[in-house]
Amino acid sequence: MLQSTDFWVLVAFVIFFGIVIYAGAHRTLLKGLDARSKRIADDLDEARKLREDAQKILADYEQKRRDAEKEADAIVSVAKAEAERLALEAKQKSEEFVARRTKMAETKIAQAETQAIAEVRAVAADAAVKAATEVMTTSAKGKKGDELIEKGLKEVRSKLH
Repeated sequence: MLQSTDFWVLVAFVIFFGIVIYAGAHRTLLKGLDARSKRIADDLDEARKLREDAQKILADYEQKRRDAEKEADAIVSVAKAEAERLALEAKQKSEEFVARRTKMAETKIAQAETQAIAEVRAVAADAAVKAATEVMTTSAKGKKGDELIEKGLKEVRSKLH
């Protein structure tokens, strides 16, 4: 059998088809592996791009957060300053109000005191006039006495009022 040419043709034919099939399968397998390798490389590139985009978005959001915190701090600072200004203004207004009220009260007291002094003087003048009239009527008589009484009353009234 090893001596027959048919056998060696058959062996050569089987080897030839084995090589053809192996080469074809190998090419198909290599093409499949190349395609898969390309797909994996594309997926890795896409994943790298997505990661870079995600990092950019994260950096943007972190910057926005920092900006928002700065703005919030600024708003709080302005609000505190405004509150302090309003408190100071309210304190000043209340102090001015108290000072105005105190001055008004002092003015009213001074007016009441002046009025009381005037009333006391008027009452004293009336009492003095009555007393002078009484004394003069009893001690000075006649026409000359009446003139003196009248003159004295005028002087007392003019000095007391």
